[in-house]
Amino acid sequence: IKGLERVNRRKAYVMVSNHQSMADILVVFRTFLHFKWVAKKSLFRLPLLGWNMGLNGYVPIERGDPESRERCMTTCRRWLARGSSVFFFPEGTRSPDGQMKAFKTGAFRLALETGAEILPIVIRGSREALPKHSLRLHGKSRMELEVLSPVPLTGFDPARLDEESRRLADVVFDKIQSSF
Repeated sequence: IKGLERVNRRKAYVMVSNHQSMADILVVFRTFLHFKWVAKKSLFRLPLLGWNMGLNGYVPIERGDPESRERCMTTCRRWLARGSSVFFFPEGTRSPDGQMKAFKTGAFRLALETGAEILPIVIRGSREALPKHSLRLHGKSRMELEVLSPVPLTGFDPARLDEESRRLADVVFDKIQSSF
């Protein structure tokens, strides 16, 4: 774990990271930062794990459902207003080949709407530990997490939400990819 000194623990961020593996979740928890996950709704139906997610106030989203997306964003706005960061994997799913996929804009739209800075995080080595579609750990693996410097929203115009959300997503994508 590197870069935790870049985090102001009294601030709420929109946290974003690349997504390589289910092991990413365990690695992120090792930061001991306070946040609420945004996760696909189907995970909330799993015994024990899903129940825990619901009890902890994590935020479900149903892919491709505009009403679910709006409920998710409303819940995220509330968490940010209460001082809790929210965590997104903006690729939308784990990478099957290790290459980052284009970021969806929801997290970045949320940041522009609320004024919360983006906290980019890079995860390395988790794909080898637990590849997509595998339930078996693949031997001893070295995983790294690096918290990059927060991305301020200066220079982005929230009045042009669609274009600026895409531009912010691209800026953060490039920042994470260049550190990956």
